[in-house]
Amino acid sequence: MALHVKKGDNVLVLAGKDKGKIGKVLSANPANHTVVVDGVNVVTKHRKPRSAQQPGGIEKVNGNIDSSNVQIICPACGKATRVGNAEVNGKKSRVCVKCGASLDAKAAKAEKKAAKKATKTADTAATETTAEEKPVKKTAAKKTTTKKTGEATAEKKTAAKKTTVKKTAKKAEDGDAEKKPAAKKTAVKKTAAKTTTKKTTTKKTTKKAEPTEE
Repeated sequence: MALHVKKGDNVLVLAGKDKGKIGKVLSANPANHTVVVDGVNVVTKHRKPRSAQQPGGIEKVNGNIDSSNVQIICPACGKATRVGNAEVNGKKSRVCVKCGASLDAKAAKAEKKAAKKATKTADTAATETTAEEKPVKKTAAKKTTTKKTGEATAEKKTAAKKTTVKKTAKKAEDGDAEKKPAAKKTAVKKTAAKTTTKKTTTKKTTKKAEPTEE
């Protein structure tokens, strides 16, 4: 039967003389339901010298403890928790009951990779949307500038038309002013010609009248 604790896990000791200690699991023995935790249940052993390379002496060794006396510490929330089982990325893995994070190193790495990929895809989508929005803003700005330029040109055209109308009106007034004195002169000339014709006609009549009197 598989243990809820594996090699490399950080565990909290729940019972025994080392209760409350936290250590790393150095080895796990599922057959005996025991684990070896660093710095927990330290025992002394007397070893006999066997060769020059293996001298004897008193050594301190980590002893076995029952796996039920330890509880795994979740690397995500940092709390001692019971172990649950769930599928992560299509594989069965150990899960923290309190926070739901994966307790297996491989599964945790897979989760981190998936989270990074999700963030990258979100960033790329955001950059694409911003890149799509920027040309739209530029085209809108171009349209507004073209409208402004069109209005400015229309105003300039209307101003030019007004100035041309004013100029033509002035020219017409000047032409009328010039025509009026010319017309007056022609009228004076016509009246002078009429007076001269009248004088000549009177002279002719006087001449004709004189021989009749004799």
